[in-house]
Amino acid sequence: MAGIDKVKILVLGDSGVGKTSLVHLVCHNEPTTNPSWTIGCSVDVKLHEYKAGTASEKTFFVELWDIGGCTGHQNSRQIFYNPVNGIILVHDLTNRKSQQNLRTWLAEVLRKDNKTANNGYDYDPEEFAGNQIPLLVIGTKADQAETIRDKSKSRTSSMAEEFGADQFDLDCQNVKYLSPGSTNAVKLARFFDKVIERRYYSREGQGHYSPPLDRRRFKNSHVD
Repeated sequence: MAGIDKVKILVLGDSGVGKTSLVHLVCHNEPTTNPSWTIGCSVDVKLHEYKAGTASEKTFFVELWDIGGCTGHQNSRQIFYNPVNGIILVHDLTNRKSQQNLRTWLAEVLRKDNKTANNGYDYDPEEFAGNQIPLLVIGTKADQAETIRDKSKSRTSSMAEEFGADQFDLDCQNVKYLSPGSTNAVKLARFFDKVIERRYYSREGQGHYSPPLDRRRFKNSHVD
């Protein structure tokens, strides 16, 4: 398949949230039987039909870079962050801390040279407001989160809005959550299209891309 253009999407989130299982489900349309801890980075590829069903339809490679979430490898992760065309932020619906940490993950990618005294990364809503990298927020382990789904979904929706991102929840061991034509599958395809548009079409004005996020939306934002 020589000559097919590609985009690079980082898949970020804490260890154990299900990033590897998510990537496998997206790329192979089946659950992984034996997910393992990712050391460093693992890359899988999906063929995506950009603007499927239209006259502009074109095939692209979507590279999903599953970044290991171990805090001990924080410094070594920097080599995987450039270039980046899109970001999928993954959290565990049964672990609120993993959701709160998505802000730190964004700060780590977007502000690589701005570590704080405690060797972490501060999330600055004002600075992030100018970011144009397409984002998607995905909550995993939906099968285990039924009793807390309403509260968790409300928090996730608020955070996705803060990031200017779309969001959905799923169980990585159940293919029905990404079945063709489902709401989740449509949101994922739309996200891939947005990443491709920004990478290949926005400069020429051929595609549609939303302008940078309005800084006024972040005026009263804060980290929990």
